[in-house]
Amino acid sequence: SSPFFPPHNSSWDAAYERELQTFQDIGDTGEIWFGEESMVRIIRWLEKHQVPPDSSVLDIGTGNGVLLVELAKSGYTNLTGIDYSPSAIQLSEKVREKEGMSNIKLKVEDFLAPSAELSGFDICIDKGTFDAISLDPSDAVGKRKLYVGSLGRVLKPEGFFLITSCNWTKEELLNEFREGFEILEELPTPKFCFGGRIGNSVTALVFQRK
Repeated sequence: SSPFFPPHNSSWDAAYERELQTFQDIGDTGEIWFGEESMVRIIRWLEKHQVPPDSSVLDIGTGNGVLLVELAKSGYTNLTGIDYSPSAIQLSEKVREKEGMSNIKLKVEDFLAPSAELSGFDICIDKGTFDAISLDPSDAVGKRKLYVGSLGRVLKPEGFFLITSCNWTKEELLNEFREGFEILEELPTPKFCFGGRIGNSVTALVFQRK
C-alpha cells in the first residue's frame, strides 16, 4: 500500500495540514515520503555527475520541502519547490525559515497546468508526485500525458529528470516517458523479498530530455 492519496483531493491537503500543525507545535517536519535514503540517492547522483551548484533545480510536489533543504545544505543555490497543496507550501515555508534557507523559492502550482514562468530548469526531481497523479480516479491516463507534456515544457533540452516511484516498474516508466526523454541510468534502491521472489519496492530512474 502506498502512502499517497490522489493529489486533487481534500485528504491530501488534510495530511499536510496535520503536518503543518505538528510542525507549529513541536518543530517536527513530519513524514518524509520514501525516507532519507531516497534523498541521499538523489544528492549522490548530482554530486557524482558534478552537476554545478548553481544549476536550476525544480522539486515537483515538494511536500514539506525537506529535499530542497538537504540540497541547499549540500551547496545547491538555485532551488524551486512547487506543490498543488497550499498547506504543503506553507509547511515548506516554515521548514525553510527554521533552517534559514532564503535561497529556496516555493510556489503553489499545479504541475499539470504550470504557469509560464515555470521553465528553463536544468534538473527536475519527482519523489511520488507522478505516483499520486497516476492514482487519481478521474482520468489517470490523461493526467499522466499532461504530466509528461509539462515536464517537456519546464525542463531544458538535455536537462535531467530524476524520478522515484513506488507504483511503477522501470519498464512502465520507460514507456510513460518515451516521448521526448531517454533513460540515462537506474539508481540502486532497496530490494524486498516476497514469496521467494525478489522485487523492488521503489524504482529510481534518471532521464534526460532529448
